[in-house]
Amino acid sequence: MKNKVPANVNFVDININIKIKLSVLWASLMFCYIYGDYFLLYVPNKVEGLVSGDNNLDTPIKLFLASLLLVIPALMICLSILLKPKINRWLNIIFGIFYTLIMLLIAVTSLSEWLIFYVFLAITESIITSVIVWHAIKWPKKEIFT
Repeated sequence: MKNKVPANVNFVDININIKIKLSVLWASLMFCYIYGDYFLLYVPNKVEGLVSGDNNLDTPIKLFLASLLLVIPALMICLSILLKPKINRWLNIIFGIFYTLIMLLIAVTSLSEWLIFYVFLAITESIITSVIVWHAIKWPKKEIFT
């Protein structure tokens, strides 16, 4: 006898804490960043440019700035869980907007046949960061009665 599910059953949807939602979104963003940079290695002449030093990150300062740019989303994974709501909300809004703009700029400036995957990821990343901003703006509030 097969297990039958009644037609009027509603599945439980657990209310996920806003901090966990934001943390998971930042983690998803980091996966997109990592895969984008990994897939970039398959673009013709990219590896040769890395070996020869003929690439965008060709100075110690540029490497440091790229590291700084990527450490913020990585830290936001844990900061979204650990920080108090007020500062947490503002950092998610500020960095979410900042990274949305960066990714849209990358999408616009990377239009070429070999970089279509990069444009796709940049658009996906902009959507993720926009959702981060939206969730942070809509952060649940607790009413305090005096």
